[in-house]
Amino acid sequence: MYTHFLVEKADQIATITLNRPEKRNPINVDMLKEFEVILHDIRDDVATRVVILTGSGNSFCAGADLSIVKGVTDEAEKQRIFAEARNHRIRLIARTFTMLENLEQPSIAAVNGYAIGGGWGLALACDFHLAVPEAQYWFPEVDLGVSLSLGSSARLFSMVGTARAKDIIITCNRYASAELHSWGMISQIVPPEKLLDAARELADRLLSKSPQAVTGSKLTVNTLAAVAAREMSTFDPEVFIHR
Repeated sequence: MYTHFLVEKADQIATITLNRPEKRNPINVDMLKEFEVILHDIRDDVATRVVILTGSGNSFCAGADLSIVKGVTDEAEKQRIFAEARNHRIRLIARTFTMLENLEQPSIAAVNGYAIGGGWGLALACDFHLAVPEAQYWFPEVDLGVSLSLGSSARLFSMVGTARAKDIIITCNRYASAELHSWGMISQIVPPEKLLDAARELADRLLSKSPQAVTGSKLTVNTLAAVAAREMSTFDPEVFIHR
């Protein structure tokens, strides 16, 4: 039914699999448009109460599709091409990732390998995060001459705070799942052969709870995180001290 995704619905769970394994499931405009259609369908599907997001092959999502700069050896030209192409994707990324984040249904990222750039941003937009020990994460945007998207920056900041978010984004360092687990960014690390089973077990736990309570709690936490990010962006120490 879909070109870039596999979608399976069963037992009130929708499992969405990014399905470009030959390229490590990178994101391009066509993929984002298709993802938006899938999310619209799930948003309006009362039979679906939990969403699991994973990748085919040995990667979750390799971020932006860099095939557009394949063969370009000049770094300045590579950065120019990448930045120009990114402008076409940025609104779609913001719209689809926000749509995922704001689904009434809770979402579970089952990260089975590389989660790079937009791939890590995709996992950050989910409510729960499971990963295999081999998973690796990094944001290469600054090395590619662009800044990380506002949405992913805000989600990262709400999880790890200002200093660590800057360190992750600006240095472009790579992180193993164990390190992110120690920071509280990943709830479970499970072997590859048990990843989807663990995600479904978590989904079953969520299904055992009141859907209204789950949705309301998710909305409350998302709202508090958004307010905190907005307040920090306009924080004035003098006003805070004297109020």
